Amino acid sequence: MGSVEFGLDTFGDVTVGSDGKKLPYAQVIRNVVEQAVLADRLGVDAFGLGEHHRDDFAVSSPEIVLGAIAARTSRIRLGTAVTVLSSDDPVRVFERFATLDAVSNGRAEIILGRGSFTESFPLFGFDLTDYDKLFSEKADLMSHLLTEGPVTWSGTVRPPLTDQQVYPKTESGHIRTWIGVGGSPESVVRAAQYGFPLTLAIIGGEPARFAPYVDLYRRALKEFDQPEDLPVAVHCPGFVAETDEEAIDVLWPHARNMLNRIGRERGWPPLAHDRFVNDIKVGAWHAGSPETVAQKIAATVKALGIQRFDLKYSAGTLPHERMMTTIELYATQVLPRVKELLAQGAIA
Repeated sequence: MGSVEFGLDTFGDVTVGSDGKKLPYAQVIRNVVEQAVLADRLGVDAFGLGEHHRDDFAVSSPEIVLGAIAARTSRIRLGTAVTVLSSDDPVRVFERFATLDAVSNGRAEIILGRGSFTESFPLFGFDLTDYDKLFSEKADLMSHLLTEGPVTWSGTVRPPLTDQQVYPKTESGHIRTWIGVGGSPESVVRAAQYGFPLTLAIIGGEPARFAPYVDLYRRALKEFDQPEDLPVAVHCPGFVAETDEEAIDVLWPHARNMLNRIGRERGWPPLAHDRFVNDIKVGAWHAGSPETVAQKIAATVKALGIQRFDLKYSAGTLPHERMMTTIELYATQVLPRVKELLAQGAIA
């Protein structure tokens, strides 16, 4: 098994304080900065921050928060999880991340995605009937912008560019940019077509079932004559506590409320406790004691042959203090054990 990077992701979920009441958005954002600072100090490879435009998430401008994190960290890579490219302008996305790359001394990265929520479309004046076209055309333009040379491009979703330079340029000449995919084969192929590394968002079901997507990506890279060693990452929800029982007991009410709220919007049935426990045992959740989480991460890495694993450690109103403990256990106990398991090939 080759070298694997390990990251942490959060959506900046609005959390509760010690009194059980929701914290102000401003405090949630400040807490996210502290979480990233801890991750950097403990040696985690990457930190990703999602973009949302709804009341249960505090972060709508991740690049600004990442800039604040950059000023207080020295080594951790800083990216998004994800940037909703469909409702943004690729030129502005490039400019913001090139700026973040400067203030972080080359640590910026982007994960481009369509987003799992749609609030940004009416907010910024986009028609949801153009959902696929918006992402397809803007991903194409983004692939040109990332060359950092003069750009000539035309499409239907924004004005054309003719031999246009975009500033600032980065010192390395390249911003590491991924495409995030939730389960669409077309998006997997698109990532390969443009030579973007692939991030698979596994938020439900057994991680191993995503192996065909990794295989499709590798075959598509070859068909498009792209480098065949581009990395594949996985993003999964998780939580670490001292024991499996504690992890389930602490996580359950926060995960239940979060998933049931989203479920009401999307027509899902209420989340049953036994289903939740089963998803921790065999599904997407990487939650439990350090040993349990390490075993599951190692199994996911091995089953999919990935080069990066990102744990989405926030879960609805789960308190800041619990997330800080998760980060500490993830960095100091889980990751050393994962690396040991992968080196030994000893996956339970």
